[in-house]
Amino acid sequence: MGTGYAIELNRLTKRYGAVVGVEGLTLNVRAGEVFGFLGPNGAGKTTTLRCLTGLLRPTSGRALMLGLDPIADHRRVAPAVGYLPGELRLYPELTGAQTLDLLSALQGVPSRRRGELCERLGLDSVVLRRTVGEYSRGMKQKIGLVQALQHDPRLVVLDEPTEGLDPLVQETFFELMREAAAGGRTVLLSSHVLPEVQRACGRVAIVRDGRLVTVESVAALREARARRIRLTFGDGAGPRPLGRADQWSPQWAGDRVELLVPPSEVVAALRGLLALAVADVTVEEAGLDEAFLDLYRNGEAGEEP
Repeated sequence: MGTGYAIELNRLTKRYGAVVGVEGLTLNVRAGEVFGFLGPNGAGKTTTLRCLTGLLRPTSGRALMLGLDPIADHRRVAPAVGYLPGELRLYPELTGAQTLDLLSALQGVPSRRRGELCERLGLDSVVLRRTVGEYSRGMKQKIGLVQALQHDPRLVVLDEPTEGLDPLVQETFFELMREAAAGGRTVLLSSHVLPEVQRACGRVAIVRDGRLVTVESVAALREARARRIRLTFGDGAGPRPLGRADQWSPQWAGDRVELLVPPSEVVAALRGLLALAVADVTVEEAGLDEAFLDLYRNGEAGEEP
């Protein structure tokens, strides 16, 4: 793979008649990175992943995985890719073990990691002998994760991977993502759950209405966006005028207030705020969720990243 990219999207477009699923999407994911694909439901994330994995044929443009066309080169690319769809559908009459056997056979490569993954995700032999129709949503999601990773693929595409998982299993998922990155695997993680993307990914792409808003590292995205300032007055008097700081939509809870202030305005904001009768103040970098909302409210859809 001479380009060094595990995923290449070049002006990818998919339309459903007059409805645009994704429009002119150009994006490259480097080999060996865990990359986040962000956007609310309906933004075009799942359509993009289905085009990428060959489940949909693009209206125009191109999608490549590991330098190969997912449709024309399906037999070559499939053994090297793991995919967890966002709407996982399994045969309810098959047992968990039979399901994993079937999906392994479709991959066409040995399931080297199945035993280890089942153990770590809490899928013991008793559970695997039960039919999938008896499984909870979380158990089905565990089966989905195992089938996506059991053949140790070079590239993993995950659509809402933690849906239905309890917190302990989510911790195991993040461990698996760290191990994948350390082993040189590439992960594309599509989600609307911002904290999990912030925790797992180095870079993210944000899409809106089927168009690319930006591509940025998580660290730079957070650094360039708002700072969170929290003030406590300690007098029990509740909300009060904050002068110039009122422009940043203060959120009050009793005599405590929180503001999201642009980085260039933080010093000036603090000068004004500390002139008030403040008992305590903290300033911290905003999370990815604030950065995402800031971009979504103010960014131009489709502008060049």
